[in-house]
Amino acid sequence: MAYMSMGEAHRRITDYLNRFSDAVSSQDGYSFKSLFAVSSNSHFLLSLADALNLFQDANRLIKQSDHFADIILPLFRSLQNYRQGNLLETYHAFEKTANAFIQEFRNWESAWALEALYVIVYEIRVLAEKADKELASNGKSPEKLKGAGSLLMKVFGSLAGKGSKRVGALYVTCQLFKIYFKLGTVHLCRSVIRSIETARIFDFEEFPKRDKVTYMYYTGRLEVFNENFPAADHKLSYALKHCNPQSEANIRMILKHLIPVKLSIGILPKDRLLEKYNLFEYSNIVQALRRGDLRLLRRALQDHEDRFLRSGVYLVLEKLELQVYQRLVKKIHIIQKQKDPSKAHQVKLEVIVKALKWLEIDMDVDEVECIMAILIYKNLVKGYFAHKSKVVVLSKQDPFPKLNGKPVNS
Repeated sequence: MAYMSMGEAHRRITDYLNRFSDAVSSQDGYSFKSLFAVSSNSHFLLSLADALNLFQDANRLIKQSDHFADIILPLFRSLQNYRQGNLLETYHAFEKTANAFIQEFRNWESAWALEALYVIVYEIRVLAEKADKELASNGKSPEKLKGAGSLLMKVFGSLAGKGSKRVGALYVTCQLFKIYFKLGTVHLCRSVIRSIETARIFDFEEFPKRDKVTYMYYTGRLEVFNENFPAADHKLSYALKHCNPQSEANIRMILKHLIPVKLSIGILPKDRLLEKYNLFEYSNIVQALRRGDLRLLRRALQDHEDRFLRSGVYLVLEKLELQVYQRLVKKIHIIQKQKDPSKAHQVKLEVIVKALKWLEIDMDVDEVECIMAILIYKNLVKGYFAHKSKVVVLSKQDPFPKLNGKPVNS
């Protein structure tokens, strides 16, 4: 920190108070929001924190000049603690600012301060995460993010009424989703989703595009967890279609979840898409589906297991094995058709056993028969067993039905 005189410290504090007062009196939401961005590391707020740590009588200045002391006093303490690296105290102080701000926000008739509310909601989540890291590093139980979720539900309630403020509800919802996903308590999303999707006070189309994209991304991920792939496809595809094309990182995040969903309904991505967004972890999975190569699929799942588990898509990808089996049997059928068209629809289980052995996968005839029974049951193969001769008799019409955008039958 460069040297600062007491007079300069006084000037910086007074400058902040004047900006705060001017923003409120003129209802200048754009200027107002920047005054709360504690974690932004903006030069203006960092220099203010330095001034506060030097000038010990800031409380008197606040009480003399502004009736928003309940908001500003804890905000100043939060800035001071953030500058000093005391993240738990930063959160505690900012929580008081947030509660006082919500009270004022309810009293303001218009939504002029909505952008400032967004910053406060964002800061509550981010500062809670930082506080929890500090707690965990000191061997204590991280609990602030959970408390932040409760506070944001309070904010959500303040936006659920009629009027222009309600468009802010979706932004708060998305921040809640981020908290619940981080904590592994995604079941808590349901009550908020019900409020957004069934309450008559909300019209989804009136929300900002940015928030709609984030909402559809997280609700799409929830549908993946529930294995509701048509709904997941709809929501994640919406997020992809409406995402800012310049936001490559966000597009990549959406695709990380949309690609497994597309694969599960029989739609394979083009190689250039995987290359463009650096999603090479899916390359071998796509190749395995094209070739009917079970060994390649299992190797790809093993090589990228941690990544797929973190994304929550491992189990979805693991279930692609049935499609790979279907493709393998189809390849055997094509080869037989070339050799002897009259018997192409009769596939001996022993031939499938040999094909799997060539892929270094050991299965006996009984195991293969079980797999084939599942393929027939799930309508991935049309045909029946000639059990005594250990032969699958394929339908002569469309023996390998395409999924056509529908999931494999449960």
